[in-house]
Amino acid sequence: MENRLKLNIKQWAEEDRPREKMMEKGASALSEAELLAILIGSGNKEETAVELMKRVLASCSNDLNELAKWDMRNFSSFKGVGPAKSVTIMAALELGRRRKLAGTKERPQITCSQDVYHLFQPIMRDLSQEELWLLLLNQSNKVINKVRISTGGIDGTYADVRTILREALMQRATGMILIHNHPSGNPRPSQEDKRLTNHVNEGSRTMNIRLSDHVIICDGKFYSFADEGEII
Repeated sequence: MENRLKLNIKQWAEEDRPREKMMEKGASALSEAELLAILIGSGNKEETAVELMKRVLASCSNDLNELAKWDMRNFSSFKGVGPAKSVTIMAALELGRRRKLAGTKERPQITCSQDVYHLFQPIMRDLSQEELWLLLLNQSNKVINKVRISTGGIDGTYADVRTILREALMQRATGMILIHNHPSGNPRPSQEDKRLTNHVNEGSRTMNIRLSDHVIICDGKFYSFADEGEII
């Protein structure tokens, strides 16, 4: 360890650098001590950042949940962990806690055209021009994401079928629904709306992606291609 006294992470031997290891092998290849070492950047005169973090973790039985309860006084009892490093670790642990909480939220499930209307009516009711959106679904019809594909003038919107299919493929959707608005207040589809629906439906079949519906939204009413039997 003598040759690493006072060295920061950039000066360590390459095989000991957690940053480089993460870039080469991914975050999952790093130990918890190595991940924490990246946060603090350097150790003290006697220990590298990894060695210091191993000792910190050992003091709380290698339990990150326990470590998350620490305050600055706990961290500052270790040589080389000052206020800035303590706050950095505490912030990272707090982000982990918030991510865990966010992950427990249930994704909405789409069971009918009414669900689509309630999801998008707040987004589209006050728009003065047409927008085309794509609702991406998993195998259970739960929402993966909502993606705005294009925005056009009040007389129409431009849609590229390839763009729609690429979004679905990139986000690994197994199902999708087209949604756009009619600022005129008339929900009936135009011939261009019907052509777009047919083209997307044909293209999605070749990708093994299900086009469940195309919903046209106005304030207080909507039109569903699926409900009208226009998507097979």
